[in-house]
Amino acid sequence: MTKQERATRTRDALIRSAAEEFDRHGYALATLSAISARAGVSPGALHFHFENKAAVAEAVEQEACAALRRTARIVYGRRSNALQNLTDTTHALARLLRDDVVVRAGFRLSCADDSRTELSLRQEWQSCVQQRLAEAADEGLLAVGAGGRQDLARTVVAATIGLETLWRDNGEWLSPRTVTGLWRTLLPMLAAPGALAGLDPAGSPAVADDTRIPVG
Repeated sequence: MTKQERATRTRDALIRSAAEEFDRHGYALATLSAISARAGVSPGALHFHFENKAAVAEAVEQEACAALRRTARIVYGRRSNALQNLTDTTHALARLLRDDVVVRAGFRLSCADDSRTELSLRQEWQSCVQQRLAEAADEGLLAVGAGGRQDLARTVVAATIGLETLWRDNGEWLSPRTVTGLWRTLLPMLAAPGALAGLDPAGSPAVADDTRIPVG
């Protein structure tokens, strides 16, 4: 293994270790000493890669954002229409939050005032939701106009981000059943007459079977 490969592996281990600490304790209570110890490296090795805790948190958020964008692109490539794609992407996000501690920690950091960075996973997710709803409007799938579309976007974002918060006390909140129930409620409000029958609130089987998307 080359020196560069070892450095990359150490940095990746530190990011995952930091994510586990942030996910468990939050930004304020996580310590650099605990992060380096969990990663199995010295404090000096941590400071070689990251100047301080804020820099570590930013790296975790960047990795989480990359995972979110990658998953959204994969789901987008399998879409049948924009509303089904939004439903599928929400199921994929729930899987990421259940299974990927880096994504989970990234969202927690994004919601914490004491670790705020220029990157916001909540805004990233909101942009994704708004884009899919705009595409659904172009496809004639929505039952509401542009003004109502903004309210719907806020509702979808609030509901999905809220599931992550509730999941910390009860894992059922991010289960496929809960996400399916959410879309079983939302789709009749979103979809234009005639569009609802072709939508599956449980997500498309093709997306669920895609091995590139994390599954619970």
